[in-house]
Amino acid sequence: QVQLVESGGALVQAGGSLRLSCTASGMKSTINAYGWYRQVPGNQRELVAVIRSGGDVYYADSAKGRFTISSDNAKNSVYLQMNSLKPEDTARYYCNVNGGKGREEWSSWGRGTQVTVSS
Repeated sequence: QVQLVESGGALVQAGGSLRLSCTASGMKSTINAYGWYRQVPGNQRELVAVIRSGGDVYYADSAKGRFTISSDNAKNSVYLQMNSLKPEDTARYYCNVNGGKGREEWSSWGRGTQVTVSS
């Protein structure tokens, strides 16, 4: 069973920075992509950024220019560097990892880490 452990969430003032980390364990096949999502209570979970095994990255418009996603395949880890944080970035941030092929595809979620940005 794949397990993800996130860390790095905190209370920070607007304009500040945080670095979220997520480490995966228990995989039986290669990882295809890592993603960071966020969710505010009462709202749907939304994609923040994705990085694929080949290095391709995608950012939501809200993250472009401020957030950077990176991964360390040797450590099965993904990071999200968040700069110039805004109060509207306040949310619980979740790590997602998917891997495998065809019928063996899998996807796993972490429990999340809380980011609170004060104005």
